[in-house]
Amino acid sequence: MKQGKRSVTITDIARELSISPSTVSRALNNHPAIKEETKRKVITLANKLNYQPNLLALNLLNKKTNNIGVVVPEITSHFFAAIISGIQDILNASGYNIIMCQSNESYREEIKIIENLSSVRVDGFLIAPSSKTRKLDHFVKLKNSGVPIVIFDRDCQGLDVDKVLLDDYDGAFQAVDYLVKSGCKKVAHLGGSLSLSTSIHRRQGYIDALKSNNLSVRDDHIFHTKGFKHSDGIRAAKSLLKLKDPPDAIFAVNDRIAIAAMYVAKMYGFKIPEDISIIGFDDEPHSSYFTPSLSTVRQPAYSIGLLSARILLQNLSNPHDSPGFRREIFRPELIIRDSSRLRPDT
Repeated sequence: MKQGKRSVTITDIARELSISPSTVSRALNNHPAIKEETKRKVITLANKLNYQPNLLALNLLNKKTNNIGVVVPEITSHFFAAIISGIQDILNASGYNIIMCQSNESYREEIKIIENLSSVRVDGFLIAPSSKTRKLDHFVKLKNSGVPIVIFDRDCQGLDVDKVLLDDYDGAFQAVDYLVKSGCKKVAHLGGSLSLSTSIHRRQGYIDALKSNNLSVRDDHIFHTKGFKHSDGIRAAKSLLKLKDPPDAIFAVNDRIAIAAMYVAKMYGFKIPEDISIIGFDDEPHSSYFTPSLSTVRQPAYSIGLLSARILLQNLSNPHDSPGFRREIFRPELIIRDSSRLRPDT
């Protein structure tokens, strides 16, 4: 089998010019101690031989790789895709590359990814933890090694690092308060895993909005899905809408679950929003094209990505300047469409 052509090295250039490899290296980096004539000869020969520097070796020598590890639970949803776009726009403009990895909501896969990225010495991490992540030892180990970390979207209680989050509680409160004020009296909740801060805060926002409107919280009107796929939502919605006393409104933990609830409601003969109002969370692009279009809580996903990347860049540029850890929280926006009743004052 034909062998590929061997790459030209600094040693090859040094041998050809009868000078030391260190002199070649300095000449290529325009070191002031090297004579201009020597620089000219080295650069001319390097171009002639099509010399390509070993960036990995140079980066390791400089203790910098210009690579950032980005770890997310998934990349298929619009929410995380928009965050990644924000991250990429900031980091690429600053000369950094991103190594994109998805944990598939697996704690073990998340640990493996972080270990692998650490072994190639990425300069920093941007991480949205998996829904199965309960122990934080792998994050603490990263922090103690001096590698900058920014946690986004999903909080890790007790982990002192920079974080960029959303006020999930406020988003849920807005949604449920609207449902009640639009005339709904039996508002149910299709929630996510209670191992996630986002699910916990959205559930609490739901509960507090009911209480603030003097409505009781019914345990049989709260279902928690095992995952965030449409199939998970369908199973939960069927259990909810089969009740003898079904709800007249549903607040769902995200748009996928809300759309699944709309599908089941139609299957069971409910009219939306006349018989049942439904509000999701995320504002996925396709949500406005369903019939009826889905009311939802909009998250500024792209802005979350931008700010997360900017904070990481600040830490990389000035690692000792920050006296503490930043905790930035975005406020969501309630978007009313056709899947929920109009309030009397609208």
